[in-house]
Amino acid sequence: MGMMFGGGMAFRGGNNEGGFGGIPPELAASVAKLTEHEPEPKPVDITFVHSEKAWKRPLTFRGLLAAFKPAMIGIFVLVVLETFAQQAGPRLVQYALDHGIVKVHDFGVVEMCVALYLLSVVLAVGAGAARIMWSGRLGERILYRLRVAVFTHLQRLGLDFYTQEAAGVVMTRMTSDVEALQILFQEGFVSLLIQLLTLLFVTVMLFSMNVQLALIVTLGVVPILFALTWWFRVASDRGYMLARDRVAALLANLQENLAGMRVVTAYNRQRRNYDHHRQLVGEYNDANLYTAKVAATYGPGTESLGVFAQAVLLFFGGRMVLRGDLEIGELTAFVLYLSAFFQPIAQLVQLYNSYQQGRTAMVKLRELFAVEPTVVERPDAQDLPPLRGDIEVRDVTFGYLPDKPVLTGANLHFSAGETIAFVGPTGAGKSTIAKLLTRFYDPQQGSVLVDGQDVRDVTLGSLRSQLGIVPQEGFLFAGTIRDNIRFGRPGATDEEIMAACRAIGVDDFIERLPEGLDTPTHERGVTMSSGERQLVALARALMADPRVLILDEATSNLDLATEAMIERALDVLLEGRTAILIAHRLNTAKRADRIVVVDHGGIAGVGRHEELLETCPTYVKLHAAWSAGSVAVEQTA
Repeated sequence: MGMMFGGGMAFRGGNNEGGFGGIPPELAASVAKLTEHEPEPKPVDITFVHSEKAWKRPLTFRGLLAAFKPAMIGIFVLVVLETFAQQAGPRLVQYALDHGIVKVHDFGVVEMCVALYLLSVVLAVGAGAARIMWSGRLGERILYRLRVAVFTHLQRLGLDFYTQEAAGVVMTRMTSDVEALQILFQEGFVSLLIQLLTLLFVTVMLFSMNVQLALIVTLGVVPILFALTWWFRVASDRGYMLARDRVAALLANLQENLAGMRVVTAYNRQRRNYDHHRQLVGEYNDANLYTAKVAATYGPGTESLGVFAQAVLLFFGGRMVLRGDLEIGELTAFVLYLSAFFQPIAQLVQLYNSYQQGRTAMVKLRELFAVEPTVVERPDAQDLPPLRGDIEVRDVTFGYLPDKPVLTGANLHFSAGETIAFVGPTGAGKSTIAKLLTRFYDPQQGSVLVDGQDVRDVTLGSLRSQLGIVPQEGFLFAGTIRDNIRFGRPGATDEEIMAACRAIGVDDFIERLPEGLDTPTHERGVTMSSGERQLVALARALMADPRVLILDEATSNLDLATEAMIERALDVLLEGRTAILIAHRLNTAKRADRIVVVDHGGIAGVGRHEELLETCPTYVKLHAAWSAGSVAVEQTA
């Protein structure tokens, strides 16, 4: 991951605004026509503070909605108005029958009821349209806030989180889980409120018309309905939680296979990967089938209960009409309201499905927000002034696992402008010191100081903006060559970019590209060789002008010719800077002012090449192994 700290990057793409791979020429005219009248993008607030939590309280539905109380009140008023208008019809039918047809035979009453009925329909449609537009806008505002909060939280988390959590699972939190909440906020909550108000309104109407008949219906039906609903809630909770876990595993497997497609192809793993992915799809499908079966039991069950309730109503209500205890209009309104009573229950099945998906997604996102970053910026942290580059590692003990230290009691000092090389066996802890300096991790004991200040006492932004790192594999972002080189200085001009490229020696390479600085790099720079990516990464480092530069085995994967080119570039890049070279090849280490030999969690020796050959047995072994490998390479060549 070749990167510089202290700057963002806007991929505008120059003449190639196609993003990942550019716009094919045959589609360019169509794209230009589509974007001709596109509005200007809204300004984006890019404030980011490491010390501030992205979401300060446990994530809940109430917490999400709390900031939008006035809008929620307005939506509630519209819902009440819409529900009242929708359910006024049966009462108007009752009045028209009893007072306009059966008793008085006054058609004027019927006309008045019809007019009021039409008015209620118009009112319901108007209130519904306003409610849908308002709630949709509110839902998008809430989800915008949530998406930004999730991304901000992911930016604050330490590298240990990303080494323990699969990238596909993290992507599920940002995509599938947020989409489940989107459906819930835009369609679920308001519809749920409408159905609940409908149930309440209809219940009030039933009891206001005839208490005896309402009690017969509710006492005979509601207990059975309550028991069935309770079973559905428990069973669907289990199914949806299982489904969210399995879709996360499915997407994680997909992401891993896409990222490792070259290795998959090279080792002919397509068939086995297909079998494994098909198994994961099957498990996810089984979880969805389980929830579908639960809903298929609950839905028809409530519908059958509604039919049974209507039969009971007709039996008892018909006898009451014949006895003169109930008007025919009241019985008709009762039947209509009873249908309206069970319609929301059938709708609640689908709404509860959306609620369960959203609730499960909320649990997963709450768990994500509960993860605290292991590297935290202190509230009283001060900005680090311009660095001289003096670095001290004082009594540092650190392990990626607390009970397995990688470094124990390490002590080192680098003077400003000095070039220090770290060598040692694989896993000895060479890269760990660089990660502690950049505060990717904090030591369990001891401290790391820059210019005499503990790195934990300064703001992360002011520290990392003066540090640069070029790792073993140069990472390029989707965009253009220009965007990647000015990653640490988004405002750099083309002249400044080319000046940095000439200093590194990459200008000839860029001039040979079909579109120069506008050439798309594609995702991860897959269309470029390792050497080309590394040269661009070095140009990016020079453009950001860091005071301390860390090269983490930056030449270990390159051929000798490319390595020689990059080493010439390093002479320019390292001039006047404190540099830490984590070296795999000792010819790179020999260029340093001093060499630090790391072995078994400790510092085995410090000195120049000739000194270490006489005083450090570990270095002697490394040198013998490297010399044997170099001779073998020369003989092969």
